[in-house]
Amino acid sequence: MPSKVESLDLDRYDRQILELLQQHGRISNQELADRIGLSPSPCLRRVKALEESGLIQGYRALVDAKRMGLNLMALLHISMDRHTPERFENFEREIERLPQVLECLIITGQDADYQLRVLVEDMDAYHDLLLHKITRIEGVTGVHSSFVLRKVMERGVPCMG
Repeated sequence: MPSKVESLDLDRYDRQILELLQQHGRISNQELADRIGLSPSPCLRRVKALEESGLIQGYRALVDAKRMGLNLMALLHISMDRHTPERFENFEREIERLPQVLECLIITGQDADYQLRVLVEDMDAYHDLLLHKITRIEGVTGVHSSFVLRKVMERGVPCMG
């Protein structure tokens, strides 16, 4: 894994590659090279180096949640009874088993310890997830839910220099 210092040594080509790959993960090497002004061989070497360094962690397909029947996104703030490594490890292990949980963050500045982003079919599925899974995890003492009305924007990691 590269250090912070190494990640700051990116030149403009590396930054352009990262930005374009975040927007268009399936772009061909030829098109990527054309768009950043390099020939294909050096462009491919740079992409491989970014992958090998761990800066590029992988590639994903973006799936339309609504077309998959997943119409309800919620943000949950979770409060825990004790702040011990064992309690947190158990919670995180249990949360990882729930496919409806898209993201789990440890947070500060709230009356909560975690924020979850969940995606489910509808309010009935949310109710089931909340009452039969999340609140049954040992140590969970409170859940505050907010429902997402619509996603305004989403982007990748900024590649500014």
